[in-house]
Amino acid sequence: MENIAPALLDWFYKNRRSLPFREDPTPYHVWLSEIMLQQTRVAAALPYYRRFLAELPDIPALAQCPEEKLHKLWEGLGYYSRVRNLQKAAQLLCERYGGQLPADYDALRQLPGIGNYTAGAIASISFGLPVPAVDGNVLRVFARLYNDPRMVTEPATKRAFTARVMEHQPPAAPGDYNQALMELGALVCLPGGAPLCEQCPLASLCQGRAAGTAEQLPQKAAPKPRKQVPVTVALVESPAGFLLQQRPEKGLLAGLWQPVLWEGEALAPTQVCARLTAAGLDTAGAEAVPLAAAKHIFSHIQWQMGGAALKVPAQPAPTGWVWASREQLQTVYTLPGAFRVYKKQMLEESLAR
Repeated sequence: MENIAPALLDWFYKNRRSLPFREDPTPYHVWLSEIMLQQTRVAAALPYYRRFLAELPDIPALAQCPEEKLHKLWEGLGYYSRVRNLQKAAQLLCERYGGQLPADYDALRQLPGIGNYTAGAIASISFGLPVPAVDGNVLRVFARLYNDPRMVTEPATKRAFTARVMEHQPPAAPGDYNQALMELGALVCLPGGAPLCEQCPLASLCQGRAAGTAEQLPQKAAPKPRKQVPVTVALVESPAGFLLQQRPEKGLLAGLWQPVLWEGEALAPTQVCARLTAAGLDTAGAEAVPLAAAKHIFSHIQWQMGGAALKVPAQPAPTGWVWASREQLQTVYTLPGAFRVYKKQMLEESLAR
């Protein structure tokens, strides 16, 4: 096992992907990339990463960015609490550290949205500090490497695995070592029972491979079933655009914009019209056309969506709601990915006219 680091680093230097935050691993770049890559594939995150940095090239710019612009830059990545925490942390950095990330693992962990893993990635990659950066990829690699059947979702197991990671970390190259482990898990020691053992630089050392158990590892607690939630969406169009409402400042999709909807209810088109009328909208003569069913999966719930589309005459928006033109839907208002299907429908209709 003492050969883990040399073999791993040799493989990494020959096979690592060329990524912009590796080519220029300044603290801000590494931080931004790590936050974006939570719950997001590298290929999907890269266009956002480049666009985000073009608009907000440093921490002070991030701290001062208007909220609606910030959400628009993040639109499509999901988990918007990530970008809100990014800005909160940026504002604290401007207050306390002159707009720079501190070269201190514990100080990094105190910032909003930065946990043990992200702090370790920034500290080791950008500052060369000998600290761990243990994510799901690393846990999977070490579960297989040591043929360890313990539940990696349990805190005690994660602490034990982290100690093992540090036993092998070369003090002269902590950042490269941590990245190499992540890269091995991303490219070779794949999840879902599909490791590419023939391509692995640690294959001859892997106890899971020798025992024939690598495909069954790591062990994880069974996920809890998601709650199924009916949601009714109303695409209400007038000459001024589509009717939008802003979600509450706390909770699911906090502060983002959405079409008019009723969460927890599956309403028929006639009921949609009645609800809109009760809200103060003139729907006289409007024909409510059923929307295609759609679903969206959150971490703990799943929305089962349906509803109706209708056109209404020109009129003021009810209190708290706004009319958004198609141009504004693309440039101003941030609609979360949950409404991707319906937003596409709203925009495509304009092309057909």
